[in-house]
This record gives sequence, C-alpha cells and structure tokens, in this order.
Amino acid sequence: MTFTFRPLDPLKDAELLHSWVTHPKAAFWMMQDATLVDVERAYMEIAADEHHHALLGLRDGEPAFLMEYYDPTHRELVGLYEPLPGDVGMHFLTPATDTPVHGFTKAVITAVLARLFEDPATERVVVEPDVANKAVHALNEVVGFVPEREIQKPEKKALLSICTRERFLSATGVAA
Repeated sequence: MTFTFRPLDPLKDAELLHSWVTHPKAAFWMMQDATLVDVERAYMEIAADEHHHALLGLRDGEPAFLMEYYDPTHRELVGLYEPLPGDVGMHFLTPATDTPVHGFTKAVITAVLARLFEDPATERVVVEPDVANKAVHALNEVVGFVPEREIQKPEKKALLSICTRERFLSATGVAA
C-alpha cells in the first residue's frame, strides 16, 4: 500500500475527523464525547502550535488515516521521561471500517514511521499509548518499538515505548 500525506485543515477536515475520533472503536483517542466544534478547536490549536503537527494520510488521494507528531521536549511527555536530541513523539489513528483490509494498520504505522525518519534529524520515535491498548502495543513491537516503562499522564496510564531508526529498519526492511 502506498500513502501520501497532506497537512490537516482543521476547518475543512473537522467533519471527517469528528466521525473518526468519536467512533466507539477510537475510544483510546479520548474524544468520544467531542462535538464538531470541539474537534475544530482541538485541531486549530495543533495547527497553531509550532511543536505539534497533524497530517492526513491519503490512499489513492482519499483521507485514510490521521497522523500527529510532536516535540516531546515541549508537548505530551514533558517531565515524564528524559528526551534525547532527535526524539519525535507520534500518534496515529486509522478510522473504523465495516470492511477491514488485512495489513492496513501495519502499513499505516510503517508509512508514518518512514515519514518521520525521512527527516535526518529524527533519531527516535516516542509513543505513549494507553497501557490497556494491547493491539497497538503488539503493532508497535512489529515495527521496532521497545517498551520502556509505564508512565502516568494526566489523562491515562501509558506505556512509553521508543523506536530507533535502526530498529525500524531491522523490523520492517523499509529504508528510512
């Protein structure tokens, strides 16, 4: 599967995102009760933030998933671990579907990591999924993440996991 990326437009894409983030299968995104205006505001804040970015992943030109990346020295993980130069934090969301495509989510996380490692300044990708999200822990391991430890964020208990460029390449064979 081949994906392209484009910057998220908080106003134009809000309706689509709202349907994704409020779906019951997106419970770990923690926006179940968000209104359309809530989603617009949340992504307008990201668009205005120099340390946090949101992109839409496209498949055949159509929105297929959401990708966010951030500087963990300024967002999400401040004070929860000791960031190293070249660390980039990441979130991704694949929307719920009635017709799942085998291997789709693995292809998405692989494309997201390849995109992040395209930047020569990126040394490691850091994630902090909910400890209860066993499916994403297994997926993270497949693409090279190694769990570091559990951390307590304000909104959840999370499993801090880190993927180096070398582990990603070794796990996936994808040149980054």
